[in-house]
Amino acid sequence: MAEIKKGTEHSGIENVGQAFTKAELFIENNQKIITYIVIGIFVVVGGILGFNKLYLAPLNLEAHNQMYVAEQYFQKDSFNLALHGDGNNWGFIKIIDEYGLTSAANLAHYYAGISFYKLGKYKDAIDQLDKFKANDKLVSPIAIGAIGDSYAELGNNGKALKYYLKAANKSENELTAPVYFMKAGQICEESGDYEQAVKLYKLLKEKYPVSMEGRDIDKYITRAQVKLENKK
Repeated sequence: MAEIKKGTEHSGIENVGQAFTKAELFIENNQKIITYIVIGIFVVVGGILGFNKLYLAPLNLEAHNQMYVAEQYFQKDSFNLALHGDGNNWGFIKIIDEYGLTSAANLAHYYAGISFYKLGKYKDAIDQLDKFKANDKLVSPIAIGAIGDSYAELGNNGKALKYYLKAANKSENELTAPVYFMKAGQICEESGDYEQAVKLYKLLKEKYPVSMEGRDIDKYITRAQVKLENKK
């Protein structure tokens, strides 16, 4: 084992001691600044917690209560009233404008997007649905898929395919993923990309064979393969 020289050892200890001394001096000389910083952090954190509990939570409850009638109109397919209200009760657009920071307003973006889609206003639907934020396994892929539907209605098959695939891969469940893999395959067929359509249909069959779409997928695979062969 190499011998450690005493001078080197003492030098190292002195360096560490000097470092601690410098740190102590810095803290001592900047004590007020450090105190202000710590207090500032507590003020910011406390302000955020207070804002959420004392302001945002009651506002969110108020927004959900305001939105009840609009949701009822939505359930009845009265989409225009759901969007703009009936003169006595607010619609989703007003909810979004008045309660923009709340989860209720976020949900209103979803309702508004679907309502605009049902009314044939596809650009407005895309705008609203794109602002909706969620990570659940059902509503989130449906919202993304509805953007795909809107682009398909606008004749933008490239964007439609992008959102169908995003919706299909957002959540691997039997309810939504097969639907959007099917729509992705169909949009590829419509665009003349039969090879990609076959791949998507086969992927659907492999991953979701017992889904409603999976049980009926063989005829779509055959149809796309025939079109592919005729194209060559």
